[in-house]
Amino acid sequence: MLGLGPQELFLILLIALLIFGPKKLPELARSIGKAINSFNQTSKKILKDVQSYAEEDTKDDKPKSQSPS
Repeated sequence: MLGLGPQELFLILLIALLIFGPKKLPELARSIGKAINSFNQTSKKILKDVQSYAEEDTKDDKPKSQSPS
């Protein structure tokens, strides 16, 4: 996890608590969680769209069998 150990995470949490205060910290964490969730959903949707376009492109590139004349 980004090369951070438990001591570093505790220090970051302590600094955030001092900066934002105990009342604002849960609200901040909730909004960060929502933003991360939205980012993940959007990236999955983009990946799905790219894969579907790639599949359509490979279907179009396949040579159609020609009937013998």
